[in-house]
Amino acid sequence: SPGFEQTDRHPVVCVSWNDAQAYVQWLGRQAGQAYRLPSEAEWEYAARAGSTSSRPWGDNPNDACRHANGADQSHSPSGRTWSNPRHECTDGFWFTAPVGSYAANRFGVNDMIGNVTEWVQDVWHNSYVGGPSDASVWATGVDQTRRVFRGGSWYFRPQDLGSANRYRSWPDSRHNDTGFRIARTL
Repeated sequence: SPGFEQTDRHPVVCVSWNDAQAYVQWLGRQAGQAYRLPSEAEWEYAARAGSTSSRPWGDNPNDACRHANGADQSHSPSGRTWSNPRHECTDGFWFTAPVGSYAANRFGVNDMIGNVTEWVQDVWHNSYVGGPSDASVWATGVDQTRRVFRGGSWYFRPQDLGSANRYRSWPDSRHNDTGFRIARTL
């Protein structure tokens, strides 16, 4: 229970990186195909959808309400508003939104930015310096204990919702704004 209402149309939340790993292993056995979390590079490529701007829809964070669910002018179920910097628009949701509520990016992918942050396969590094050049998972490093999640969520400020934004957490931590997206290995 994330502390707010969820339906079958909402993204999964409160799952750890370890939970996501267990799911992709289970799904692979059920489907007879290999599934995994995307690498950071794969995730960012899908999020950018060919753009070079800070967000797939452009550099103006206040255009977010047509494309992403983040902290904005919407009111909470109890009537509160965000006290931190927020998008100067209203997307209609305080917590998670049903999947596909916003415009897809140019690759036809929904909800890469906002709604929930998404675990990726990589271990945490402070930057991409020295990282793989082939979009593969960066599985080794100084900090083997923390994992990466991307995309920002329903409560992220304008400056925190972007294609290049990265965050880290322990692989067993669960957050009410973090889920995952899967990739299939061909």
